[in-house]
Amino acid sequence: MRRVGFIGLGAMGAPMARMIVSAGFDLSVFDVRPENADPLVELGARRTGSPRDAAEGAEALVLMVVNVEQAEDALFGGDGAAKTLSPESAVVVMSTVGPEAVRGIEGRLACSGVRVLDAPVSGGVARAERGDLLIMAGGPADLFEEARSLLEAMGSTVAHCGASVGAGQSVKLVNQLLCGVHIAAAGEALAYAEALGLDPRSVFETIRHGAANSFMLEDRGERMLARDFVPAKSALDIFVKDMGLVLDAAEERGFRTPLADAVHGLYEAGSSLGLGGEDDSGVVRVFERTDRADLDSTSL
Repeated sequence: MRRVGFIGLGAMGAPMARMIVSAGFDLSVFDVRPENADPLVELGARRTGSPRDAAEGAEALVLMVVNVEQAEDALFGGDGAAKTLSPESAVVVMSTVGPEAVRGIEGRLACSGVRVLDAPVSGGVARAERGDLLIMAGGPADLFEEARSLLEAMGSTVAHCGASVGAGQSVKLVNQLLCGVHIAAAGEALAYAEALGLDPRSVFETIRHGAANSFMLEDRGERMLARDFVPAKSALDIFVKDMGLVLDAAEERGFRTPLADAVHGLYEAGSSLGLGGEDDSGVVRVFERTDRADLDSTSL
């Protein structure tokens, strides 16, 4: 797979696409904000005017959009890519949309012979810029092997999570449950330190050397202390969406997720405070701005 189309050049998608074109792939790109393609065009990518144009002649079409609605519009909308994808080409869904949604996409594309690999990512913008993402792929093993070099251009750890489309999305939901809980726990801990009359920075510098440390405490904790919420490296509303996907998948299986339920309420509270478009580390402000009654009202 050397001819690649790429749709979605946001905070994560743009550096991922840059790694692809830098690795020598023939890359066509599209984003609803045409200026997002400018740096990639300078590197040799071809700018296109629609999802359909981005998919023209592509052996693989990567989707890195915000949600399932955008993914479906890119594929099946008025100028959607499905109209021009050739049989035996592949759609690589790298957005976090949930297992049921990606299986629905697979079903709609199957009639035209287009294959689907779901391959959501984890690692954040900084790791995307280094080509150091974790990529969790679900789909037939032969398709995974065909796409391996493409995926390895973007990720340092590329895992085949199962032969069924949706397996990668399911593993990503486990990942997001942990990430969402860890970020919220970091926010609660630092706000709690301040409530105890301590200097949160001093507490952070102390406990990060012990057993309570985590990637999210190191990464998001630093942003919380620096009040580094704008521009967002990862928007809080993304976790409103992703924790909602976690809860939906759990409900389908009859599995209780009390921690995920509580954390989803926290992110929803942050969004209701107008913080949804800012960095997800801003969830610390939910603890700072709301009293116990307010938290109780979010069903925590």
